Amino acid sequence: MASLHDVEPETAPIAERAAAPAALPGPTAGGLTWRAWTRDDVTALATLMRTVQEADGRDWFTPADEVAELFDAPAFDVAADTLAGLDADGALRAYAHVERFPTDGVNILRTSLSGGVHPSHRGQGIGTELLAWATGRARQALAASGTDPVLDRLPARISAHIDDTDPAERRELLRSGGLEPVRYYANLLRDLSLPVPAIGLEAPLRLVPWSAALDDATRLARNDAFRDHWGSQPRTPESWRAYRSSFAPEWSFVVVDESVRYAGSEQEQPGDGTVAAGTPYVVGLHMAGRYEHDWETQGYTAGYTDLLGVRRDYRGRRIAAALLTHAMRVFADAGMQQAELDVDTDNPTGATGLYARLGYTKSDGSTMYSIEL
Repeated sequence: MASLHDVEPETAPIAERAAAPAALPGPTAGGLTWRAWTRDDVTALATLMRTVQEADGRDWFTPADEVAELFDAPAFDVAADTLAGLDADGALRAYAHVERFPTDGVNILRTSLSGGVHPSHRGQGIGTELLAWATGRARQALAASGTDPVLDRLPARISAHIDDTDPAERRELLRSGGLEPVRYYANLLRDLSLPVPAIGLEAPLRLVPWSAALDDATRLARNDAFRDHWGSQPRTPESWRAYRSSFAPEWSFVVVDESVRYAGSEQEQPGDGTVAAGTPYVVGLHMAGRYEHDWETQGYTAGYTDLLGVRRDYRGRRIAAALLTHAMRVFADAGMQQAELDVDTDNPTGATGLYARLGYTKSDGSTMYSIEL
């Protein structure tokens, strides 16, 4: 007979774990006036974000195009999830944003916090109050998920990312708000002036350019490839197509298994959606970004690998290496000086070893802080 010690405790409902405030604590420090963002703020928000990021020692920035696409994100509620602080002259001096994510097919509920304060207004307690507001809003959003019985008992996370170059005060602020470091990431560079090996594939595998016709099949391949990655959740059709202002289709490629095609209407996993009949079966993907707005401050041009993944049943067939080396040659042909990517230092697929063998080296890194619920 099992003892009481053998029985797993039942997870409390998310509303209980989230402990959401009935009303959000509105910031009062710094003499600023507060309201939600509007689309008319896009340029001013991008300017403020760059000022904040420069003051924090970063060499990469959030351009206006990326701010604008937030307003069209699948789970974005601008009235509830954003805050802007204006001075007496109407200039933006502080901001906060709580990002929520689609919940189809997920095994964890997630929110992500971001925000900043203009250097001229730091040291007045604004950042502390912004974090309290954002954390409270994240708790509210997570608690609201409890209306769905499928989601009510799932684990939940409130997260924030900081760069290694960010000032120590940011880490102290996050810790004071109850967030702790849980995951570490490395930004890697590869000098494209050095030789790039040629790595081929055996039939029936074939490397082809990404295309819109292959996009849904590419999304499903991504969902399978990242299903065993820490914190990764399936992309819905809407979330997959969001945040593409810097997407570089000419630098993006997939590997297909030419012996397999979709029959149509089948769904690989709950929430995955379907793919048109006759679509080739994508088994590996390389999705790239062109972050030209960062090249001057970074001091180099780069082709950026946003996503590199291989379906689990196809691992061990050099698909990732073939995709990455092909992309590196395409980057070089386009005049890029570096190939760049970001990787979880505890990646379960051995990706860090692959990158090292191909000549990638760490340039800097970042940390995820979180509250686990």
